[in-house]
Formats: sequence, structure tokens, C-alpha cells
Amino acid sequence: MAKAPLGFGMMRLPVRDGNPTDIDYKELDKMTDAFLAAGFTYFDTSFVYHGGESETAVRRTLVERYPHREGGYTVATKFPTFAYQKESDIEPIFERQLQKLGVSYIDYYLLHNIQTLLYDGLDGSGGIAGRTHLFDHALKWRETGRIRHLGFSFHSSAKLLDRILTEHPETEFVQLAVNYVDWTGEFVQARECCQTVKRHGKKLVIMEPVKGGTLAKLPAAAADVLRKTRPDWSEASWALRFVSLLDNDMLAILSGMSDLSQMQDNLTTMSDIRPFSEAEQAALKRALLIFGEGRPVPTGKIAEFQGLSYLGVPVTALLDAYSTCQTEPNPEFSDILNYPKNAFAEASHFAFPQSDLPAQRFVLPDGSDATETVMTAVKWLKEHSF
Repeated sequence: MAKAPLGFGMMRLPVRDGNPTDIDYKELDKMTDAFLAAGFTYFDTSFVYHGGESETAVRRTLVERYPHREGGYTVATKFPTFAYQKESDIEPIFERQLQKLGVSYIDYYLLHNIQTLLYDGLDGSGGIAGRTHLFDHALKWRETGRIRHLGFSFHSSAKLLDRILTEHPETEFVQLAVNYVDWTGEFVQARECCQTVKRHGKKLVIMEPVKGGTLAKLPAAAADVLRKTRPDWSEASWALRFVSLLDNDMLAILSGMSDLSQMQDNLTTMSDIRPFSEAEQAALKRALLIFGEGRPVPTGKIAEFQGLSYLGVPVTALLDAYSTCQTEPNPEFSDILNYPKNAFAEASHFAFPQSDLPAQRFVLPDGSDATETVMTAVKWLKEHSF
């Protein structure tokens, strides 16, 4: 039996009447108390979560209620790299974060959503991160003790991740979207990115292990396969166990828990992690196959598009991203929507999703015209990409 490093991801907190800024503190306090009582310590928030209220929630539910911080818990938050264009904004935002959190220093500080456009810009001449000297500011905060550890969250290709870690060896950890659906995804490249982090000797923080709740409520046929194999495990438990068994130096595995029952289920799971048996491995593989074939464009059909590309981006990647989004509880808030614009920028310096979409025809090996299928996916991704 082993205990995995569960982290409290504070992006999907309990709220009243569906209002993301009206946090239910009565429920949240119970969740925080249970999390700490179980021996877990990592709280992850951001300047932008819950309409800017998540950092305040950390102060109210954690910092003010547990004032003896040293050795008791750690706070992680993120600079909103994507929201500010001027270097003069950086220091005031950081000061505001300290005030909202009610702390004098931050344990784990991340540059939020480092990716192709923010790092390189559309034409490769430099993005916001470089123009505003964001890494330099963060290094100064670490040198002066205002942050303890520096990292970044990432939504792009393993190739870019390798370059960033080579150019910024001062970073200590990386936060990646990792789950058993995106493990081999062409956009997310979770497996390759995990390997890249390990090769550079950095610690890993995992986000989206349950894929925004998708893997907590699978299609009935897929859920039935898992339930018959382990009736005592929740569907979310399978997803958390998958990432807990990865061969990385793990700092935290974040779960965005929205009520006390989800918290209790995750605490039970992460307090008892064991390798999958052969039967469990086979069940998860079968459930994933059912999941893939139940999407708008099934996995088998996507394979027929191998070798086709749209503006340099593989059509298989576009169809996979589109179809996977449609399976999620909130398709328009899928983590995978971070990736298409970066893929187009890397492939052809195309300003997706701002630019108009050039026309292109797609014909499969059997001679059938699949243009409508591809362009439906591309247009939806254009409309909804972050």
C-alpha cells in the first residue's frame, strides 16, 4: 500500500446557485478540514479561477483558519500569463496575489499556461513571456524569498516543453494535463511530456487526471466494464490510480473536487495506491476502447484520416480533439481547447482561431469526400479554443 500526493485543485469549488464567484464556504471548510486531517497538504489555485475569487477562498478556508502554516500545508498559485501584455502589470499583480492569499510568501509559484503563442509568438520572434521578462521577475521573487519554488503550467507540444526546460533550467517543476484518455493524444502528448519532464530532472504536478469530470462518469458500457472488475472502486478512482502509478517524481496530483463526497472518495483512493493487476489493466484498456468508439468521430474512423493535414496540422489530431471535447460534461471548457491554436502556430504560423479558415478538400483512401467531417471539427475548435 502507498499514499499518493493528492493536491486540492481549487478551480471547481462548491458554489451557490451556479455562480462561480459565490463560493459555498460551509461546504468548502468541511472539504479543507477533511483534506488536512487525511495528511494531505498541497493547495493549488490561480489568479483567474472562480472569476478571481479562488485565491481569496484559499485565504478564507485555509490561511485564516490554519494560521500555523510551516510544515502544515503548502500554497501554489499562478501568474495569469495570458491576461496581461505589459511588463508594468507584473509586479502589481504579484503583490495583489499575496494580499488575496493573505501570505507573505508562496510555496509553489507557476507561470500559468506557458505555450507556443505566449512563449514564441505567432512568428517565433517572441511572445509575452519573453517581451515582459516574466521569468526574470519570478526569479527575483524566488531570490528574495517571496516564492519558494518556481515552475509553470504547460499546454503545448513535448518539443516545445523540451526547449523551454533547456532554456530555463532554473524552473523546478512543471504542471501538465495527464489522464488515461490524453495519454496518447496527438495534441496533449501527455506521455511524451511526462518523459520530457523526467529527462530534465524536474518534478511533476498533474492536472486534469479525471479530465474535468469526464472520467468520473463514463458512458454506461465503459463504466460497466470497470464496475464488474472492481465494484468497490469509483470511476474517478480508476483515473486517479492511473496517474498515481506513473514513473515520475511527483509533487502533486490535483483533483478539482466540488463537494465533500468527491473529497472523501479521492482521499480513500489516494491513501491506498497499488499497481493494477492484469485484470484491472485489461478492464481499463477495454473501457478506453469503448469510450473512443462512442465519440462523434470514433477512434476507428479517425484512423482513416492518417496522413491528411489541414494547414500542417494532422487531421487525426483535430478530429480527436473535437470528438473528445464532445464527451465532456462541459465541452466548451475542455482543457484540450488550449492546444489547437498552438498546433497551428507551430505548424504554419497561422493565427488560429482569429483568422478566417482557408477552404480545403479532404478525400479518404476509398475515394469518399470527408470535407464536411473535418471542417465541422475545425470550425467548432476555432469557435471554442481558448
